Amino acid sequence: MKVTLDLSEYMLPQFYQTHFQTQLSRSQFLVLEIILNLYGSEKQVRLERLARVFPYPITTESRRRKLQRFLDLPQLTITYLWFPLISYWLTTYCQAGQKLFLALDRSLWGGINLFMVSLIWEKRAILLSWSLLPKRGSSNVDEQSAAISAILPLFKDYKIIVLGDA
Repeated sequence: MKVTLDLSEYMLPQFYQTHFQTQLSRSQFLVLEIILNLYGSEKQVRLERLARVFPYPITTESRRRKLQRFLDLPQLTITYLWFPLISYWLTTYCQAGQKLFLALDRSLWGGINLFMVSLIWEKRAILLSWSLLPKRGSSNVDEQSAAISAILPLFKDYKIIVLGDA
């Protein structure tokens, strides 16, 4: 069974496609294309559900293991995949020296304590980095500093204002 998809059908910008193709092998990129297509058409994005509908001519259990191996790839990290896209976006849409706003936010999501750093852009928050807090409650200054330090190199040419709540 030959599967071909065009990510442009799913409104993925060309620079995303180009970047993903440089970071992933051809077969890994194909798996990513399929996952993104399924993500757009499925109501549930659980591994078992994706394995059932994944269009590979192998057993469901083999598809599940294939997806697990793909999701464990070392290239599927914020640093390898996401940060270069953010850098490209910044150089394309922002001028050096421009004032940019970063927001720190912690949210409890279904029992998961999530800490996020976002760029505020045109009344929207663009997620830059996230981490799971191994505790209940708010983040502390060490966790906040670590999150900011990880993304600060992306913003070396800009004036940054960090926003946060209590």
